[in-house]
Amino acid sequence: MKFKITENVDWVGKIDWELRKFHGEEYSTHRGTSYNSYLIKDEKTALIDTVWTPFAKEYVENLAKEIDLNKIDYIIANHAEMDHSGALPELLLHIPGKPIYCSANAVKSLKGHYHQDWNFQVVKTGDKLSLGKKELIFVEAMMLHWPDSMMEYLTGEAILFSNDAFGQHYASEHMFNDLVVQSELFEEATKYYANILTPFSPLVTKKINEVVAFNLPVSAICPSHGVIWRENPLQIAEKYLEWAADYQENQITIIYDTMWDGTRTLAEIIAKGIKQVDEKVTVKLYNISRSDINDVVTEVFKSKAILLGSPTINKGILNAAAALLEMIKGLKFKNKKAAAFGCYGWSGESVKILTDRLAEAGLEIIGAGLKTMWQPGDAELAQALEFGKAFAKKA
Repeated sequence: MKFKITENVDWVGKIDWELRKFHGEEYSTHRGTSYNSYLIKDEKTALIDTVWTPFAKEYVENLAKEIDLNKIDYIIANHAEMDHSGALPELLLHIPGKPIYCSANAVKSLKGHYHQDWNFQVVKTGDKLSLGKKELIFVEAMMLHWPDSMMEYLTGEAILFSNDAFGQHYASEHMFNDLVVQSELFEEATKYYANILTPFSPLVTKKINEVVAFNLPVSAICPSHGVIWRENPLQIAEKYLEWAADYQENQITIIYDTMWDGTRTLAEIIAKGIKQVDEKVTVKLYNISRSDINDVVTEVFKSKAILLGSPTINKGILNAAAALLEMIKGLKFKNKKAAAFGCYGWSGESVKILTDRLAEAGLEIIGAGLKTMWQPGDAELAQALEFGKAFAKKA
């Protein structure tokens, strides 16, 4: 299967309609994904990236139907993660010795993955590879989102092959941004940024500004996953700059886990208190043990403030809340406020634990949190309502 991007550039990747988890079990992919590989034909032929390992044989067989494999002159490995490089071992069984152009860090990563001493050709930002009438200009993109990440700009076509930047986990029979449902596209693009690229936001801003400074036209942006940006392609770069700038919307997200509904009840009354103070703010509630954690993280990314609740169990917090805290800490969200709440039966440590861990994750803490004993009665419900009002005034 292939899609023609221009007369000389084809998509030759794999659409994975069935994928529902990525990075092991870490990332949910409700709409599947694609592994994007690109074939550029000029006087010389270059292949940019491959596909994930389970599809290696299928990929090479399909590629051989599009081109005599021996006519591939150069292989570009933008990133060594196996969803990009997974078909390299199979491909190189057919065309051994073909040069692989990649960053110095990618050599280490590819050797670490496959334990092969292939014909590596190390490139850095500004290096060029002539294909005949056109050139590929290499741009290192370290930590977007791996140390080995790299992009290319194709002269003559004005195409940026952006690797993981600007992608989405989104399977579609339409491989272009102007042909898909826009709400779905931007929902997946936002989720992708929130869960994968947020920790590297300062580097995102720096790299985009560096590429813009080249003052080169861009007719299309071809990422490694999801659709190709061909209609107003720089709109996604503009979104990235917005998302990288400590992004927030007028939203407060309340996240909780509960054992006997006491903490859930507090969450709902806190939400009521918030809305009594600010009718315009968007308030969303999620039971973290019954919600997709990546979807919830995306809502945290969009929020100006969050509240996290858990009852106390074994002098600690419930597992789902702990997992969310671990993710929030790793993603290094900025410019967000937070508070904790929860019920307890006899020892009551959860609110302090939640508060301390939210602070460790870099969120600005509003108050000491709300802690109530047993099932909330009238007095506790009134306390929760006032807690929500006070939080809304400071959020």
